[in-house]
Amino acid sequence: MADLLTHVLVAYTVAIVLSWKFKWINSAHVTAVMVGSTLPDLTRIGLLIDPASVENIGIPFSYSPLHTMGGAMVSVLIISTLVRVKHAKITFILLTLGLLSHLALDSLIISASGHSYAIFWPISVYNPPTPGLYLSTDMWPALLAGSSALCVWLIDSRVHSRSQNI
Repeated sequence: MADLLTHVLVAYTVAIVLSWKFKWINSAHVTAVMVGSTLPDLTRIGLLIDPASVENIGIPFSYSPLHTMGGAMVSVLIISTLVRVKHAKITFILLTLGLLSHLALDSLIISASGHSYAIFWPISVYNPPTPGLYLSTDMWPALLAGSSALCVWLIDSRVHSRSQNI
């Protein structure tokens, strides 16, 4: 679960830093980026609902495509249709930002082959090379992301408290 926590903390950090530049980004928008960063990991629902149980009704099934650009974008599109029309475009953009931060981090994971998975599927089945910076089970990325998020939160809270006192 350190991997999922890392994705959420990095998305939080990215969204808060962007909120300094784009004043219209509020806490709901930050949350949308954080939610987007978890979408590729919807594959973990397989821990609760075995894909074989879905296949028993006669449909070939796998959760793996959810962890690719195409599969996660389907999730983004579905969620974007569930919000009010006036918020759909910004929800789509923010969820996609979180999704991209997730896929970018995953492209840095150590793999035995030296290549990542087909991140850009279904557009391409190319497995890009990975620099192999960390394992998904390593704790240091979560600690680094947590430290960064804490620093950004402290800076953000000081800036907001100063601007409210003026």
